Order: sequence, then structure tokens, then C-alpha cells
Amino acid sequence: MADDGGRAALGGWLDGPGGRRESTQEFAGQRLGRPPGGSGSVAPLTRRSAALLVDWLLALLVGQTLLPQLSSWAPLLVFGVVQVLLVGTLGYGPGHRLLGLRVERPLGGHARPLAALVRTLLLVLVIPAVVTDDDGRGLHDRAAGTVVVRR
Repeated sequence: MADDGGRAALGGWLDGPGGRRESTQEFAGQRLGRPPGGSGSVAPLTRRSAALLVDWLLALLVGQTLLPQLSSWAPLLVFGVVQVLLVGTLGYGPGHRLLGLRVERPLGGHARPLAALVRTLLLVLVIPAVVTDDDGRGLHDRAAGTVVVRR
């Protein structure tokens, strides 16, 4: 038996009950009824990350300029308010819009305000956003019942 430094035991634990499972999907979003490419397909991680960076830089700029008395909390507050209001009403934040993305419910239609609130609260915690499933959805999107797609 080769010594793998305990990775096999840890990997089995991380994979959950039943061990590693194989995806039966040919592409991200197939299970959600999304097309493999083009408009309505699940957005790739690179574009979602770039949209998040744009939104965060914008929040940093606005927060530090308009709300300096709140110091380090200002950008987070601006980011949260912008995400809840814009994603909850229009289906996209500034970064999503710039990169041709939108936040939808899996069966179509933009995210509702409550879903946008849940999504944003989890997004600012960071960890839920970096843990993704086979459909490329972070835990924040799964909890909110949303998916980020191409426009």
C-alpha cells in the first residue's frame, strides 16, 4: 500500500457519503436545462470572477470617497447595497452588466429581491462563493436559488 500522506482518507471524507461521484453532465448547467454555450449558458468562472472584481473595485472607490467616516466597512456596505438592489431588481450588478452576465433563477427570470439578499449576504462571506458544484454555482447561488449566466 503506497503512502499518500492520508490524502485518500481525507478525499473520501471531503467527497461525502459514498465517496467520489462522477458527474453525468456533459457541460455545466445541463442539469439546470441551460444550453452548452451562448446566451443563457452558465457563465465561466473567469467572467464571474472578473465581474466580482469590477463590483468590488467600484464599491471600494465609492465607499472610500463618499463614506470615509465608515472607514473599512464602507466598501462592504456599498457592495452589499448595490448587489441587493441591482441584482434583485434588474438581475445584474455593474460587473455583470459590463461582462455580459446576469443572475437568474435556474428556470429563467431574474433573481428576486429576497434571493438577491440571501445571495449577497453569503457572497460577502467569500467562502460560499469559491465552493462550486458541477453546474459552476457557488454555495451562495445554490442557497439563493440562482445561477449566473451569459446574456
